Amino acid sequence: MVKVSFFALVTVLAGLLACSSEEPPEAETADSGDHGAGTVLKMDPALDFLVPVDYRIEKLAEGLVFTEGPLWIRDGGYLLFSDVRGNALYRWAPGEGVSDFIKPFFEGGREGGIGPNGLTLDSKGNLVICEHGDRRISRLALPNAGERTVVVDNYQGKRLNSPNDLAYKSDGWLYFTDPPYGLTQQDEDPAKELDVNGIYRLSPDERTLELLAQGQTRPNGIAFSPLEETLYVANSDPEHKAWMAYDVKEDGTLDNARTFYDATSETAEGLPDGLKVDKRGNLYCTGPGGVWIFASDGKHLGTIQPEEVPANVAWGDDGKSLYMTARTGLYRIRLNAEGTIQ
Repeated sequence: MVKVSFFALVTVLAGLLACSSEEPPEAETADSGDHGAGTVLKMDPALDFLVPVDYRIEKLAEGLVFTEGPLWIRDGGYLLFSDVRGNALYRWAPGEGVSDFIKPFFEGGREGGIGPNGLTLDSKGNLVICEHGDRRISRLALPNAGERTVVVDNYQGKRLNSPNDLAYKSDGWLYFTDPPYGLTQQDEDPAKELDVNGIYRLSPDERTLELLAQGQTRPNGIAFSPLEETLYVANSDPEHKAWMAYDVKEDGTLDNARTFYDATSETAEGLPDGLKVDKRGNLYCTGPGGVWIFASDGKHLGTIQPEEVPANVAWGDDGKSLYMTARTGLYRIRLNAEGTIQ
């Protein structure tokens, strides 16, 4: 006869009870309540720290063509955003709605995605604009929409493709992406002068332009981690829907290119596009079906799904509002997370 101690028996029974009480892994959940103009898909319990349970997605504007490049202007309390295919730069303000800021934006005569795209502010508070039509980055003094001046329009004497999105590093260097989306035939367009679709940086004195990376087929949205040790860049290619990460070396150049998250198998509408990072290092990336929220280790926490597929996002108001430019509309959601307003 095998003798079993009372302690061992209790241990076995406790283990059996623990196993029988285990719940199955949490499935993908979308709250069925009324949260306004969309919903949030929860993939991980950690999402609750970032998105309030009683969240609400607001639709602030509609009737546009293809909205992009949102940027909150703290001095004045309003949002600027682009309409790439509508060839316009718009202003939205609380209680006022949408008004024309610059329309038409490009006056070169051709059609397509020729309007402005990514927007940011320089250290002096000037608006810095990615221009698809004129294939350049320009500067405009605020608040008046006066004459734009050229920041950069060529690399080694060859015209840029169509600068898409941009981000300043704290040392004053301007990092930007240059896919061919502003060209009618993209890579096959006879007007394309560069062989690459690159990631660049421009020196603070705007005299030196460096090609940092050329391995992505369609580099798009771009943002730094809070400590600027990592640069994230979206790749808007249907054949490689991914967000890439690069180590930022001490001299500001890039190293160790790697896939942060691959969404190529996703079938929902939309591609990896604009992105922002909160103060804790979580990422908010527009992509298939909505705004994908990632922890800094690449874990997908959830997806904000407004009524239309978003192309870009920006922090606004007090830093806890996430503005989303989505096809023909403009949306906003209040979060627990906080981002740095540019």
